[in-house]
Amino acid sequence: MAEPYPEIEPHASGLLDVGDGNQIFWEESGNPQGIPVVALHGGPGGKASPLRRRFFDPAAYRIVQFDQRGCGRSLPHIADPAADLRVNTTWHLVADLERLREHLGVERWQVFGGSWGSTLGLAYAQEHPERVTGLVLHSIWLANAQDAIWSFGGALGNLFPEEWERFLEPLPVAERHDPLAAYHRLLAGSDQATRVRLAKAWSGWELSISSLRPRPELKELLDSDDAFLLAFTGLVVHYMRHHCWLAEDQLIDNAPRLAGIPTTIVHGRYDVVCPVVGAVRLHRALPGSTLVIVPDAGHSGYEPGTLSALIEATDGHADA
Repeated sequence: MAEPYPEIEPHASGLLDVGDGNQIFWEESGNPQGIPVVALHGGPGGKASPLRRRFFDPAAYRIVQFDQRGCGRSLPHIADPAADLRVNTTWHLVADLERLREHLGVERWQVFGGSWGSTLGLAYAQEHPERVTGLVLHSIWLANAQDAIWSFGGALGNLFPEEWERFLEPLPVAERHDPLAAYHRLLAGSDQATRVRLAKAWSGWELSISSLRPRPELKELLDSDDAFLLAFTGLVVHYMRHHCWLAEDQLIDNAPRLAGIPTTIVHGRYDVVCPVVGAVRLHRALPGSTLVIVPDAGHSGYEPGTLSALIEATDGHADA
């Protein structure tokens, strides 16, 4: 199995003004003269990660990451009352990607992302196919209504009943039939302790279903960084309540725009967050794409089989 590349540090970073009162944090690592790749984080509400750099050969790639609006080191953070969620949508993030590309002097780049990162990567590539040299996507999330119902409508509670009860516990009993709406309402409140409690419950649910095998160490995240949890939960709920500003099946219907772009899709067979059918549908909509279904993996891109498949994919794109 392919092993992660060694840990490396960024050689450049900064804040880029993208308008609407927002500045996004960006960083570069690897070879400044290498193949440009932008590695998108998930969530929404995640952040740039040292682990994500290790998917790429640092001698071959110029690795760009950034924190999307409202999270990570971007300003203002969603925990700041100055953050305006009305200017935090999928299409604002697509525009931010173009501003960042231009700011860094990149003509064309590879797009890499998983889960929400795959959603944003597809939306960006379909708007700007001339700027994309290749796609490496995993844990495909098409942001359809059925996806939201599957993850947050109770179906997964049949597989994870204890975790589902903990997910519902902070909500009023009368609102537990629609947890997404209830979380959205309560997270908009002003009581910080309540918001943090909600963020921990939501994040705990997502962490509990993200890997094929339990990873207890991930639960440490629930006590490590309240600001991160508020951004992760607040932005996921915000985006899902607005269907990510995408029409139903938009990413499949617009797939022909990606014709000729080398694409690798990696997905865990037992991904219960984003069922594998989404990856299969995308593969069928993209003739010529490569689909790798990892037989012993769930949702996370860091499970051994998925990690290895993704490194093989980035190596292959670099060789090509």
